[in-house]
Amino acid sequence: PSCLLLQFLSYLGACDRLLKQGYEEGQVEEAMEMFQYSEKQAAEFLHLLAQFNDMGFQQNEIKEVLLLCGNQREKALEELVMK
Repeated sequence: PSCLLLQFLSYLGACDRLLKQGYEEGQVEEAMEMFQYSEKQAAEFLHLLAQFNDMGFQQNEIKEVLLLCGNQREKALEELVMK
């Protein structure tokens, strides 16, 4: 198989694992794109997005802050509280 096919299969596997954790398909695809298909970073982003969402923060603000802070929880939380 070509290198591209292997990358695609790896992407599908990562998406499948994230979907099985209960994240929405659209969010999984967006997170994978944002983090250049790094499953680890996408998973961390989705985890923090859900956490901050449960705290009552707006999803678009959460996404922006997490990207700016590189998924650093404490730093992102500080930024969200100050908004």
